[in-house]
Amino acid sequence: MSDVALDPETGAPATAPIAAARPGDGLWSPGRRGLTTGLVLTITLVAFEALAVATIMPVIARDLTGSARGSGLYGWVFTAFFLGSLLGIVLVGGLIDRGGLVKPFIGGLALFSAGLIVGGLAPSMPVLVGARFLQGLGGGAIPPIAYVSIARALPEVLRPRMFATLSTAWVLPGLIGPALSGAVADNIGWRYVFLGLLPLILIAGALTLPAISAVRPSEAGGADPFAEVRRRLPGALLVTVGAGLAVAGLTSGTIIPGVPLVAAGVVAGVPAFARLTPPGTLRAARGLPSAVLLRGVLTFAFFCADAYVPLALQDWRGLDATASGIALTAATLSWTAGAWIQARRFARWGARRFVRLGFLTVVVGILGFGAVLAPAVPIVVGIVMWGVAGFGMGLSYAPLSLTVLAEAAEGEQGSASSGLQLSDVVGTALGTGVGGAIIAAGAAATLPGWIGLAGTFGVGVAAALGGAIVAGRLPGPRASAAVPH
Repeated sequence: MSDVALDPETGAPATAPIAAARPGDGLWSPGRRGLTTGLVLTITLVAFEALAVATIMPVIARDLTGSARGSGLYGWVFTAFFLGSLLGIVLVGGLIDRGGLVKPFIGGLALFSAGLIVGGLAPSMPVLVGARFLQGLGGGAIPPIAYVSIARALPEVLRPRMFATLSTAWVLPGLIGPALSGAVADNIGWRYVFLGLLPLILIAGALTLPAISAVRPSEAGGADPFAEVRRRLPGALLVTVGAGLAVAGLTSGTIIPGVPLVAAGVVAGVPAFARLTPPGTLRAARGLPSAVLLRGVLTFAFFCADAYVPLALQDWRGLDATASGIALTAATLSWTAGAWIQARRFARWGARRFVRLGFLTVVVGILGFGAVLAPAVPIVVGIVMWGVAGFGMGLSYAPLSLTVLAEAAEGEQGSASSGLQLSDVVGTALGTGVGGAIIAAGAAATLPGWIGLAGTFGVGVAAALGGAIVAGRLPGPRASAAVPH
């Protein structure tokens, strides 16, 4: 796949494709500074939202239901967001392959904002779940737009640095987001965490739109973009419904209707998922298909545990929201550190080595954090070990993205990126759903809280070990990605 540079003066495509960055032509050079700044701001917004909601969920659940476990709907608050994202990701992938980036970006931010407003005013957990679905529908537009912007505007040599830079966008939210949102929830009210994010959306949108507008359109443009949306919509709906049915069955707590719902979800969702991802994804074919599949396995393993880290620290170990947010901060900072390490060594090591190492590091982190379920283990052990899990994500997450961008053909970057994000969100939705189901089952059986949490962490470990094995299907170092010295 060739890469086309943007002219530094006009922002238009240069007349000749380039295979490597020119001397001094980095991410912050005049021709690329706007795009880098815009994407960093947008990811910062997403990071604030994700860390804030994860931190304050036990507070929300206690306020709306009287129980920190949310009467069985705790996991659905996360799952609904990711189900909405599934739909948004698939639809926007068709739009940006056949059209521009601006309208999908504006629409995504508008839906995301509407979800924040409804969530901030939600009188009950079911309404909050619906608000999170709406929020996810808008938020699902952001990752494919960012990925396609990188693919169209940056040469391959600069892409590892861009993904590391985007990981850095999580540093400020990671440092202050959990503590700030926890303090607001504890002292003012959790609703202000949702509503307080709205001004950030206006700022990020205003600063990002000019850069998004300057990205060159796809050479496949000109066709009716909504024809591609209509083609992909049935599959998107089937994947979303299938994932929702599976999670509903898992969280039902009974064999009937649990097993039939899971079976219906598999029948509806798996064939549609196969159609919306590169051929060979479900059988882990070498190269791009394996990268797409492994992204889902990676997010399943990590977020199956991550969504319940605050619950373990608050409900089981007795910390408040502010203190428990430190664990999420540790994972965020270490994720960024891992991303920068892969950016500097990716050309030498390649995706296969980094992804396998990342999966194994996530295993160590989850096991280490699980030790805090024993009251005699100091909380600081859990915080440090959850930082280890985040470091493993930093090592493995971006190399999967880089593999997809390197192997996707021109004019198919949107659908390839959409397939990657689809797998990402399916993995996250099922991970949080399975984790929530295990915790809800433990609560229904009146078992001690640590048993459900331990089961959730154990599932995450098993998934990560499987991912480490499949990582052998990924490519090694790419000569074309070598960074000139």
